[in-house]
Amino acid sequence: MTGRLEGKVAIITGAAMGLGAADAELFASEGAKVVLTDIAEKEGQALADKLGGTFFKHDVTDEDRWVEIINETEEKYGRIDILVNNAGIVKPGNPENQTTEEYRFTMSVHMDSTFFGCKYVIPVMAKTGGGSIVNMCSIASVQGESYVAAYCAAKGAIEAYSRAVAVHCGLAKNGVRCNTIHPSGIATPMVASVPALMEEKFGASPVVQEAPVESNKVGEPLDIANAALYLASDESKFVNGAQIRVDNAMSVVSGNMPE
Repeated sequence: MTGRLEGKVAIITGAAMGLGAADAELFASEGAKVVLTDIAEKEGQALADKLGGTFFKHDVTDEDRWVEIINETEEKYGRIDILVNNAGIVKPGNPENQTTEEYRFTMSVHMDSTFFGCKYVIPVMAKTGGGSIVNMCSIASVQGESYVAAYCAAKGAIEAYSRAVAVHCGLAKNGVRCNTIHPSGIATPMVASVPALMEEKFGASPVVQEAPVESNKVGEPLDIANAALYLASDESKFVNGAQIRVDNAMSVVSGNMPE
């Protein structure tokens, strides 16, 4: 099946690399006009040029910038059909040593940006009969990971807020759907940076202490992009308020799944 997003316009945050880049590449290959946003201007612009899309430098914690990007996207393309709230960061810390600054910054990048994106894209999507909002969560929202406490809080907030958005849009009958994706560890630059950040914060990795059994193998960005593609497409037109875990059962079993 090809052209699953033909004629659709998609905004993807944090799209310069990692999961966002995989989403942008797959969406473009399926016919979408892609709008990439990121603070990494050089990488984001290069990928947008490669895909024939549009790039906006974007601090996702900036509400005014959200309004500008959504307005400019609608002005250029006439519609917005898909929003993937993908931008994220991780600041290791447990409930005792996570600093207030780390907590507030983590919540801002994840939850504030999701709030802004949903708030301003819903009425634009509604004008053309609806659309799909895909909010990137994590299995950290459904299982305890004490060494990234603020990250867990942020992802849990996104999961709960996404349900509120789904119900709101369902009651409004505006055609907008909102769902979440919950990955485990995926081979991205952000995940690759975590061991060094753990070493800096804790002096040693607490993951080994808390999870002595070998964890599941690391997934690939395309694993997540394929789930995002399904939620962005009309194939999921009856899927609203759902949480899709893409984690090889890591969040429901203890230990390692056979390959």
